[in-house]
Amino acid sequence: MEVRHYNIPVFIPEIACPHRCVFCNQETITGIHKAPKAEEVKSLVMSYLSTINRKNTEIKIAFFGGSFTGLPIEIQEDYLKSIQPLIVGNITGIRISTRPDYINFEGLQILKKYHVSNIELGAQSMDDEVLRLSGRGHDHKKVLQAAELIKSQGFQLGLQMMIGLPGDSFEKAMETARLIVNAGADETRIYPTLVIKDTVLEQRWLKGSYQPLTLEEAVRQSSELYKYFEKNKIKILRVGLYPSEELVDNSGFLAGPFHNSFKELVMSEIWKDILKEIEPKTDKIILKVPVKEFNFANGYKKSNWHFLKSKFLSVKFIADTQLKNREFHVDYL
Repeated sequence: MEVRHYNIPVFIPEIACPHRCVFCNQETITGIHKAPKAEEVKSLVMSYLSTINRKNTEIKIAFFGGSFTGLPIEIQEDYLKSIQPLIVGNITGIRISTRPDYINFEGLQILKKYHVSNIELGAQSMDDEVLRLSGRGHDHKKVLQAAELIKSQGFQLGLQMMIGLPGDSFEKAMETARLIVNAGADETRIYPTLVIKDTVLEQRWLKGSYQPLTLEEAVRQSSELYKYFEKNKIKILRVGLYPSEELVDNSGFLAGPFHNSFKELVMSEIWKDILKEIEPKTDKIILKVPVKEFNFANGYKKSNWHFLKSKFLSVKFIADTQLKNREFHVDYL
């Protein structure tokens, strides 16, 4: 039976960030306005655990939202100590996210001591001009140095990237993906850049000096990146931002390619590229696709079905338990 993987998120928004990147307002992005105290984390995790069917699962406790290793060592240890009694059974470790310039050998030894297994770095881009325009405060070499050190100490490495940053292009995004693969990343996330209220990017957007990607552009770029990472055996943890309340109700979101079902749009696009190759030998077809890919193959709001209907008189999708990945079979009627 397939093992399911869960992260129990503990958000610590903007804690320990030395400055705010031009795109960043963690309170709006995560919907969390205050970091929990160390003594509150255990009960938070226990509450989350009560909602999970723990049979055939692997669970990790994940500190997201801030630069965890930028915290004073005593605060890092307070957080990590509070959940040590929970690291048993199918709770197998701890995941943290941080900045590349907050990684050093001594800090990694402390993380290892407290069962941290996965470290995600916000790489965002591997283009130095994009990093400068985004206010990251480091160059791409710092990302590569941190990645090498993390891998050398036996951690699972995640390298997050963003598309549509100031000065970015699809070519630069693909080069970022290539360097993420070469750096030995085990995991990645792909985030489209959004214009969020109370950020430097908002001011640039209002002045007309920054234009975000359209939804169509973001979906297209993300689909190509997704396929590239997949081809290179990099696990894609997420595509698109988590839809916090502030993003969904537009109280914090101003512009850019946000969509509640962004990943579904991306996966639909990948399937559309596959289905384009079907030759119209007859005017009626039955498409057999894997069970897990059925909705993606059909497309968001049946977009791929409608696309095929422009070529065929009759189109029917059937879920086939014998097919895997993105295998498919066409029956011409």
